[in-house]
Amino acid sequence: MDVISLEPHASHEALMMTTQTMAVIGRQAIVDAKRNVIGYELLQRGSAAAEHSDIEHNSDSDAAMLFSALSNIGAEALFGNKLAFVNVTLETIEGEHLELVHPARIVLEVAPVPGNDATAIADFGDDISRLKARGFRIAFGHFALTRPYISWLALADYVKIDVRALKHEVLPTVMKIATARPNLKLVAEKIETPEEFSMMESLGAKYFQGFLFARPSSVTARVASPAYANVLQLISLVGQEADAGEIEKVLKRDPTLSFKLLRYINSAGFGLGCEVTSFRHAVMILGLNKLFRWSTLLLTSVKSGTAPPAVANLAITRGRFMELLAAEFLSREDCDHAFVVGVFSLLDVMLGIPMQQALENLVLPQDVVDTLLDHEGILAPFLDLVEACERCDPDEIATMARSLQLTNDQINRAHLQALAWAEQLMD
Repeated sequence: MDVISLEPHASHEALMMTTQTMAVIGRQAIVDAKRNVIGYELLQRGSAAAEHSDIEHNSDSDAAMLFSALSNIGAEALFGNKLAFVNVTLETIEGEHLELVHPARIVLEVAPVPGNDATAIADFGDDISRLKARGFRIAFGHFALTRPYISWLALADYVKIDVRALKHEVLPTVMKIATARPNLKLVAEKIETPEEFSMMESLGAKYFQGFLFARPSSVTARVASPAYANVLQLISLVGQEADAGEIEKVLKRDPTLSFKLLRYINSAGFGLGCEVTSFRHAVMILGLNKLFRWSTLLLTSVKSGTAPPAVANLAITRGRFMELLAAEFLSREDCDHAFVVGVFSLLDVMLGIPMQQALENLVLPQDVVDTLLDHEGILAPFLDLVEACERCDPDEIATMARSLQLTNDQINRAHLQALAWAEQLMD
């Protein structure tokens, strides 16, 4: 059989993306009196080796950490079915970044107003109230127990009592004020000794955080950056309220970009049991406003001048090749699935992790997952054929072509169209 084959691809090591970095987020457990973990405070980290969370945080760093958590690491890996306590500045709560975050299981730790300005406290109280109405839980430091913040205290789900910041002789008075509100959950933090734990438990604290229970640890994930130009084009199209089909073309051009989007959707809770059947579907689920904010945040983490590596070009060609071959027999929806399989078939190479791990935080159709993990299902023969073409294996190509009842003309035509399409996308 005379079939045009794809150029043999390099080894997985040679195809590893040169723009890989490590996303690092710290976390420290928050426990109940029996030392059962009820949540984690997420901490900014400069590197996996950092032991402390002394990095000054602001609205940009708040957004960057949340973005990294949801788009790169994934909520399941960071806090699973527990709560996530996230420090946010006043600028963050009045901004738009939190519109990107699904409120389920998120506790926002809000900072006090500098100088305790009464007007500012009232204004920020309105912002906090809106966030609480959206479903976020709210936490304050013990400053919320003071008179200037009485209006904020009514919005609190948690108050954290810092035993290192308060003199031990005043703690009984502080705790008496706090426990007078039965719906308020009290977290004693920076507990370092059994004596401090016993004291705070006897005073009414229900939850605890500190070195006595767990030191901060780091959760890391290998991150591959999408092409800078593609992110810019995505921002431009979304800003122009372009058709979902035009936006889908940009996502199809960059496998890393589309992977980050699907991981974000699932981590943030937008999928919630809904299978994302195509990139167009992902755009429709998210909506243009959130997609614009997401893509502008993504731009801050991408280096200018980066270009899609060879592996991305190969993945795109695979996706289009599979889509065209599937179009001879399958439904439009299955053809969309075939494209996703082809594009994501090299995720393990792009991210430097096993395929199963790469797919953990994505909600994809079962046919797609079965093909990517086990080469099983109705899409598997198409992927096998494409891979045989890459290896220039004429015997396997002929065998797969016969099993799919494809002629050499059909395969050649689909291959040439896929190469041309991928080249056009990359221009």
